[in-house]
Amino acid sequence: MIDPTPIIREYLLKHRDEAEAFLAELVRMPSDNPPGDCASHAERAARLLEGMGFQVERHVVPEPVTRETGMVSCVNLIVRRRFGDGVGPTIALNAHGDVVPPGLGWTADPYGAEIRDGKMYGRGVAVSKSDFATYAFALRAVSAAAADGANVAGTVELHLTYDEEAGGAIGPAWLIAEKLTHPDFAICAGFSYAITTAHNGCLHLEVDVIGKSGHAAEPERGIDALEAATGMLSDLYALRKTYDLTTSHIRGIAHPTLVVGLITGGINTNVVPDRVKFRIDRRIIPEESPIDAEERLLQQLQDFAAKWPGITVEVRRIMLATPLVPIPSHERLVAALQRRGNEVFGEPLDARGVPIYTDARHYAAAGVPVVLYGAGPRSLAEANGHRADENLRLSDLHRATEVVALALADLMTLT
Repeated sequence: MIDPTPIIREYLLKHRDEAEAFLAELVRMPSDNPPGDCASHAERAARLLEGMGFQVERHVVPEPVTRETGMVSCVNLIVRRRFGDGVGPTIALNAHGDVVPPGLGWTADPYGAEIRDGKMYGRGVAVSKSDFATYAFALRAVSAAAADGANVAGTVELHLTYDEEAGGAIGPAWLIAEKLTHPDFAICAGFSYAITTAHNGCLHLEVDVIGKSGHAAEPERGIDALEAATGMLSDLYALRKTYDLTTSHIRGIAHPTLVVGLITGGINTNVVPDRVKFRIDRRIIPEESPIDAEERLLQQLQDFAAKWPGITVEVRRIMLATPLVPIPSHERLVAALQRRGNEVFGEPLDARGVPIYTDARHYAAAGVPVVLYGAGPRSLAEANGHRADENLRLSDLHRATEVVALALADLMTLT
């Protein structure tokens, strides 16, 4: 039996420059979400993949569905490569190409893909355009091993999606709902030094505090929505201090959190504000029930509003993302990635949780064992994820690609 390991390693070593150039092309084309007009980036990625010999399926999300999520355009890509006689697992590799807007404070062009001191800089270079490269070149390396006679069997699918920053409903969740895929396992974009097996959920609520306008010279004739909203915010900030008492047993996840991240309201400087809106981000640990957490917070908001005579409150759910909880058989993925990761990095790869939420939850919801692993540093903070000067060590790109390729070969090797 031919060992695929040396073939994979040699292939990836020879194609390092190509992998970096592929990633740079993806970084140079903006795909900010919002506004979420990502079809052009998907087409660019598809053409680059086709130039590498892949057959690429373009799955256009209908415009009405796309606009319901607040996006302009969305095209999801699938690449399928079958090995052997098809007997073996189907393994999906998912990364997202949409990114948050760059913001201020950059010392490099956010769309320049500048390489400095062994790092590539650019929006999305770590989260998660890097894993377009990781997964594509891992698949190419496994294909090279199979072509040389390595005995692998199964199917690898690349799921390259474009709505993670808007919640993932028209990315992996849509592909699964449309019956375009149902893999046996899934690996989603992550970082090189740990395997993520669990993560938080997230509830976004918009709270509309409604009072009555009045002239600023006679404020008693109005009902001040801003005053009421300020009181409610004080109650919310007091509430979130109690969240420290509810802890998760999963390493890497601490406790629930709450942030008010957006507030708007008022008519003019000389008018009693009749309406104030604010948005809440409530992170849900895996041990919590998302529905219970939402119902409890809704009741608390109504209780806070009741302190203010004449004030009414309307609350709208923006998003409810469920936590990722390990499901049976994910251990096979963890074992394969840890074994190869320990070899490539020379240190044990930890399996842990993270406090963010990701598209991996959509695979778990469909009963697919899933973990997160890919190119990147030890933390979002180290990569400047969602911040200025987002960057990726190119050595981490290449080592993570090797880990994924070897793990795929192990998972599909016939014995």
